Amino acid sequence: MAQQPGKSSSKKSKPSYLYSIIGVALVLFLLGILGLIVIHANKLSEYFKESIEIQVILRDNVKEDQALALKDSIAQRPYIKSIEYVSKDVAAQRFKTEFGEDFINLLQYNPLYASINIKGNARYVNPDSLKIIEANLTQQSIVREISYQRVLVSKLNENVRKIGLVILGVSLLLALVVIFLIDNTIRLAMFSNRFLIKTMQMVGATRWFIAKPFDIRSIINGALSAILAIAGLVGILYFADQLLPELGSMRDYFMISVLFLGMILIGICISLVSTHRSVMKYLRLKLDDLY
Repeated sequence: MAQQPGKSSSKKSKPSYLYSIIGVALVLFLLGILGLIVIHANKLSEYFKESIEIQVILRDNVKEDQALALKDSIAQRPYIKSIEYVSKDVAAQRFKTEFGEDFINLLQYNPLYASINIKGNARYVNPDSLKIIEANLTQQSIVREISYQRVLVSKLNENVRKIGLVILGVSLLLALVVIFLIDNTIRLAMFSNRFLIKTMQMVGATRWFIAKPFDIRSIINGALSAILAIAGLVGILYFADQLLPELGSMRDYFMISVLFLGMILIGICISLVSTHRSVMKYLRLKLDDLY
């Protein structure tokens, strides 16, 4: 008869572990969703910044070998993402293709200028950096002017800054909610084991001996919760790729791997800390306080 309560207690504790694993997985899943939003928002911002074209318009009398020499010189600079030389003839052909008008036959000459078209690295595409780049390039004697969408650059950086602040605020709030929810989920799971913990203490077991199996179990449960959450996120990424294949080109697999690793560490650490705290709490309580 003495073994029956133990078996009953053991059976009752198993579902609580299952519920805690699922509960923690759901919370980590929400945290992972926010992480993916942050990563993709950053990549999207980089994509838009690196799509902005800076035209280094050359003077009308510039020879092609001078233009190509300048292009090769600019290409060595750290702010360059991609660069191309567009001759007067190529510029005219592109204009004709885009607008469907052959203005050369009408004007009997080509009024367009040759140019070096630049797309910069995202971290340099901001008003301050572009002003420095523009001042540097206009010092070249064969450069007529620098042209790019200044208003668009300012608005893009302003909006990225605002969105970044909003995401940071939401991230901090969600981080606090995640810690609170996981902690409470683990504490509720441990509640069903309070008599077992106290019984072990009463028969002379040390605190470390009592806490060790619960701590090991919490590490396993935290890892399982994170793996379930990661599986859910992988499913969402796969589904998103089916709907919008273009997202794949903007995906930062290194940062996603860091996010997944972080979720595993968060799941394990919070689960371990919460479990250990709960065990210590029940060890400090008197037997009558457990009811």
